[in-house]
Amino acid sequence: MRYISTRGQAPVRDFSGVLLAGLAEDGGLYMPENWPSFSADDLRAMRGLPYADLAARVMTPFMAGSIDPDTILRLCRESYAGFASKAVVPLVQLDSNLWTQELFHGPTLAFKDMALQLVGRLFDHVLNERDERVTIVGATSGDTGSAAIEACAGRERVDICILHPEGRTSDVQRRQMTTVLAANVKNLAVAGTFDDCQDLVKAMFADVPFRSEVHLSAVNSINWARILGQIPYYVAAAIALGAPDREVDFAVPTGNFGNVLAAYAARRIGVPIGRLVVASNRNDILSRFLATNDMSVNGVEASLSPSMDIQVSSNFERLLFELLDRDAAATATTMTEFRRTGKMPVSDAAWQRATALFIGFRLGDDETLAAIRALYAASGYLADPHSIIGIEAAAALGRPGTPMIAEATAHPAKFPDAIEQAIGIRPPLPTHLADLYEREERYSCVPADLSAIEAEVRALVARNAA
Repeated sequence: MRYISTRGQAPVRDFSGVLLAGLAEDGGLYMPENWPSFSADDLRAMRGLPYADLAARVMTPFMAGSIDPDTILRLCRESYAGFASKAVVPLVQLDSNLWTQELFHGPTLAFKDMALQLVGRLFDHVLNERDERVTIVGATSGDTGSAAIEACAGRERVDICILHPEGRTSDVQRRQMTTVLAANVKNLAVAGTFDDCQDLVKAMFADVPFRSEVHLSAVNSINWARILGQIPYYVAAAIALGAPDREVDFAVPTGNFGNVLAAYAARRIGVPIGRLVVASNRNDILSRFLATNDMSVNGVEASLSPSMDIQVSSNFERLLFELLDRDAAATATTMTEFRRTGKMPVSDAAWQRATALFIGFRLGDDETLAAIRALYAASGYLADPHSIIGIEAAAALGRPGTPMIAEATAHPAKFPDAIEQAIGIRPPLPTHLADLYEREERYSCVPADLSAIEAEVRALVARNAA
């Protein structure tokens, strides 16, 4: 399997090369040169498989020529062995036609564990084979950082530095990152928004001498391996509810567009997925785009669902590349204009193709609290302020006779303030995190300044090289 950049000017790489590169040198994102295809019989053959085995079967074609199938299977089994649910990604029925798929049974209680538990092991495998070391930098709106740190802490060939927007994550999200005291981990609280953090990470990758000096890599969903690790749970849910002999729909709480892009990828490889609902909070750039072809940045507003407080969704570039018939030059021009003006010029034809694939949905904070309260009162099911947006979208846009699956992306205990505001109860943390508020924190507050952050990364690398 070969991978190409959405902007067409970076080297073509195999899967291992893409894993270590993260962002392409031309500023683009890597995509499979060709999509693998699973037949109806291939999908039927996955019925009844344990989740790890199904995941390995889905991902193996994407790693062809880089990692052998037996190794992929072993890494998948290791990655999901410690999840709190034996089903790994259990489906819970909420109504006659409405399901939620719980993606939060990993060690950090969020869907990011689904990919990152595997990605950490993939880094180990590839770096050991190549006898190399990398420095991972990532930006997080809350959940990616803790999942990445959990996956990489203590690994011999990896240093990891995570940027989060100061004061814009929940206390639980922050502490899950900053209480990990491993020598190869550094946390930076950036004075700004998630978009500022994301821009700084991209700027570090664009600084070619720095990128080479510290052997930079990424765990954000700019890294294709992150998207790949999320495709299998869409396949698993669809098969559990009747695929390939029945179409299913999904509603996905969306910030950086990676999770719903994985659903799109599942459809591209042959899973019969009908509607894909992009569920947004008050930072509704994606739902505005789908409604009116208005992809314009309005500024990030803090909300009760902070992991979705994003205006510039990195992974939209991968979809844009597809909408433009994989025209890399047109993609590069469009992204450059978006960066220059804050408004993305998408042709009516490309927009029409997007609206044939996706439907937008928006929920504000007051509606989010009301929805949490109503669902809990009606069923006893407690959804966090991200998952509930997907559930509300699913309830509003489901089709009669077609299973609609809302992705539950985080455990409610990660957002106790919002839950208490909605129902008057603070959900307890699971046992392995019960002492989180007593643990020592370690992080540095820094300005949104590239040179200051590069200096922090250099200090981390130098400390561990000594």
